[in-house]
Amino acid sequence: MNYSAMADRLPRALRRHVLHFEAAIEDAVAAFASSLPAGARVLDAGAGEARHARYFTRQRYCGVDLAVGDRTWNYSRLDAVADLTRLPFASGCFSAAIHIVTLEHVREPESVLREIARTLAPAAPLLAIVPHEWEVHQAPHDYFRYTCHGMRYLLERAGMVEIEIRPVGGYFRLLARRLLNGLQFFAGGVRWLGFIPAALLLVPPALLIPYLDFLDRDRNFTLGYICTAKKSS
Repeated sequence: MNYSAMADRLPRALRRHVLHFEAAIEDAVAAFASSLPAGARVLDAGAGEARHARYFTRQRYCGVDLAVGDRTWNYSRLDAVADLTRLPFASGCFSAAIHIVTLEHVREPESVLREIARTLAPAAPLLAIVPHEWEVHQAPHDYFRYTCHGMRYLLERAGMVEIEIRPVGGYFRLLARRLLNGLQFFAGGVRWLGFIPAALLLVPPALLIPYLDFLDRDRNFTLGYICTAKKSS
């Protein structure tokens, strides 16, 4: 069991404190879903296990993924298995779209955002969330990390307007997460013997350091970005 799995068993408030990026993602998706009218057709491009489908029970959710990211995942809840650069949908057929921590896993990010935009109706909203400083994951399908300027450029190239980009935490949130990542070095085999000493060393500062995050006003050090935009009309 890795530290993320262990964190999932913590009380909700503590779990949200430890997994700040994941909590911010869930909050953003929930808020995005609540802003959409009932019956709206919503594309989840890069849906994975379709874990965000539960937020769109009032809408018509459509989860799409190439289903190659993680061999341990269950992709059976997908509505379509497809390359995100060639979505099997008519132009302008979706009322909204989400693209959650997936853009780092595609080889042609500009093409993917253009294709998502193609399927959106005029003025339809998009929620995209990307990592900025994150470990390699879902290897070998892990290609990029994004800055706020890079995301603005890509979204503009895709024909999106009213772009807003918000960093998820600053330096101290990032530092706390990196300390917790250190526990991963003590997973498996005889290395488990060092897990408890490592936890005693790393966990207390990781829990306290985030309270200093207000000091980082520039947020140039951040876990990732929450991006919203609309297709041009």
